[in-house]
Amino acid sequence: MNQEDEVRRAKGSGWKSVYDTLRAEILSLELRPGQLLDETTLADRFEMSRSPVREALIRLAGEDLVVTLPNRSTIVAPLELATFPKYIDALDIAQRINTRLAAECRSDEDLKVMAREQRRFVAAVKSGNHLEMSGTNKDFHMAVAQAGRNPYFLSFYERLLDQGRRMLHMHFEFLERTHDGYLLTHEHDEMLQAIKARDVERADQLAHAHTRQFRDNFIDFMRQNYTTQIDLGASLAL
Repeated sequence: MNQEDEVRRAKGSGWKSVYDTLRAEILSLELRPGQLLDETTLADRFEMSRSPVREALIRLAGEDLVVTLPNRSTIVAPLELATFPKYIDALDIAQRINTRLAAECRSDEDLKVMAREQRRFVAAVKSGNHLEMSGTNKDFHMAVAQAGRNPYFLSFYERLLDQGRRMLHMHFEFLERTHDGYLLTHEHDEMLQAIKARDVERADQLAHAHTRQFRDNFIDFMRQNYTTQIDLGASLAL
């Protein structure tokens, strides 16, 4: 590749290919939390200059997927398990608010979009591809939030869903190992039914139960496979 081609690639889609690849590897835990991401090594791997690699890392940092340390080195963002209870409380509130609003405000077109995203999620579950599962799970919940018509709650919810995707991969692994995969799909269907019926209270209850199911299974998974030293409990008292 000559210098002119390299400049064009750096300014064009070069960073995007690096970003897409690293993002998928981080979300799927192929790149482990805390792993060093060296710009020179990545530039060699992707056969390009450091500029598009640096751009990709900047964008990943904007999604809280990588962290730049004081010495200017970059690592995959650690999973802060000590803050898991606070994360769950925030997710519970966001999930309940957006699902309640969807039951209040949804249109017939919204129902079609949510049903379509649920079908995509079910197909991903059947495929066993965890990256597709976490992606389509997010798409379903974002369709619910879109139906709620509140961009502030939607933005808050999307950030939480993105931050939780790596934990969701661990959650999926636990469900597969314990053969409880059915839990992944039927709760979405019940939420859809409540939203369709405009049953706000039922939608709220189901959203709360959905968060609780994720919390409990994730705690079980972590305690059985990784640690018994961290208090992962969360009240979900609201």
